[in-house]
Amino acid sequence: MKVAFFEALEDILQSTSFIQIREKFMPFYDDVKRGCVDFTSSTCVRPSSDLESLWIMRDNNTSVLKIRRPNHAKSKLALAKVLHSVTHIEASAIILALDACYRFRDMPLAFYMDWLSVADEELKHFGLLEELLGELDSVYGVFPVHNTLFEAMQATQASLEWRMGVVHRGLEAKGLDANPFVLQKLMQTNLPLKSKIAEVFEIILRDEVGHVQKGDIWWKYAQQDMPTPQPFVALCERFEHFSLAGKILNVDARLQAGFSIMELESLQAFYAKQSERRLSRK
Repeated sequence: MKVAFFEALEDILQSTSFIQIREKFMPFYDDVKRGCVDFTSSTCVRPSSDLESLWIMRDNNTSVLKIRRPNHAKSKLALAKVLHSVTHIEASAIILALDACYRFRDMPLAFYMDWLSVADEELKHFGLLEELLGELDSVYGVFPVHNTLFEAMQATQASLEWRMGVVHRGLEAKGLDANPFVLQKLMQTNLPLKSKIAEVFEIILRDEVGHVQKGDIWWKYAQQDMPTPQPFVALCERFEHFSLAGKILNVDARLQAGFSIMELESLQAFYAKQSERRLSRK
């Protein structure tokens, strides 16, 4: 008997912990890879606010933890906070990948296989980061987290183009920009676990290039039927309350993920103008 694909995803997305998500996802993903799923569905897509797992992504604190200087993460507690912030991003990415599979129907099989593979890799990242937190006598959930990805999920649930562009080609690509910077700062301190942290960050960066590349492919797919496809910078302008690029772009990683040099130049020019406008208001 085949598993109902979308109903199974809804059940996973109704989980109230990442332990539940992992326990439900692994056998489901095995069924999908064996072709033992049915993609027909008579149920309606539920708003993201009705899905329990979405609320795991939320917290009252909306500020993103910043590393301002090399000794910022010098203490065990400070390091745990930095890693907790990264863990939250990976945790949210699990839900976002699963939600993309659940929310957008009648897509090619490759779409669902792509985002289930992303969810699988994000679960692995989450597990690796949980292990690092454990070695610091900490666990995920003990520190406040930002809700940027929660807000992005809500803002893009009506449009495949928006979801792929804002979340996976935008915010995930911003993670490509941040990864080397965060790692460089951590490596300048005399912290335990330095080699393990470096290994985990390298795995995450490698995999995230592939995730952004998938976002690039399906963002372009979503634009195929548009009379006049919009450049990526137009999406940045429409969703300007989300910053979709880091201050310093990871050019090599972004090029690998599908960005063009012209796009990167447009991104830099757009956010430079935004920065100038903010400064002029002060």
